[in-house]
Amino acid sequence: MYPNINEERIVSLSPKETALIIVDMQNDFVKKDGKLYVPSAEETVSRIKEMIKRVREAGSLLIYTQDWHMKDDPEFKIWGEHALAGTWGAEIVDELSPEKDDFTVKKYRYDAFFDTPLDYILRVKGIKNVIISGTVANICVLHTAGSAALRWYNVVLPKDGISALTEFDYYSTLRQVDFLYKGKITTFDGIKLNIE
Repeated sequence: MYPNINEERIVSLSPKETALIIVDMQNDFVKKDGKLYVPSAEETVSRIKEMIKRVREAGSLLIYTQDWHMKDDPEFKIWGEHALAGTWGAEIVDELSPEKDDFTVKKYRYDAFFDTPLDYILRVKGIKNVIISGTVANICVLHTAGSAALRWYNVVLPKDGISALTEFDYYSTLRQVDFLYKGKITTFDGIKLNIE
């Protein structure tokens, strides 16, 4: 039904050159009371939490993105009001709370690189590989993955670490990252952070 997607069983990465980017795992998207609830996002929380632990233990960089909108943001014409700056809906879910050494990047559009310090942070830290997880797969995850690839970062997309509103949206994201951006599709278990 869906086109073939190349999947890598094992992806070995240098911890010092790798960042885990957790896209928009915020109350408005993950929690049932959220304004743009993505039912499958809740299912990824425990897997992302496990990966956060592994990333911290390996000494890799951890970056959270937060969809962050002002009142009357033009995007609300598309999606309705959501992730309003300073509200419960815009906060990262408690289960995945950032710690003091993590970075949080507030973003105003789908792409986490657009008008944010994300590229600067990655370059200063010597990052070459980005593991991108979170929600919504075909929107903010895909635009961030595409933007990373266009800046020549190696993109790794764990298929058990992303969520979408529909199955089609989920698979189209995998297809685009694989086919168009030459990213590596794998699972969290397939990612090996080789301690140096």
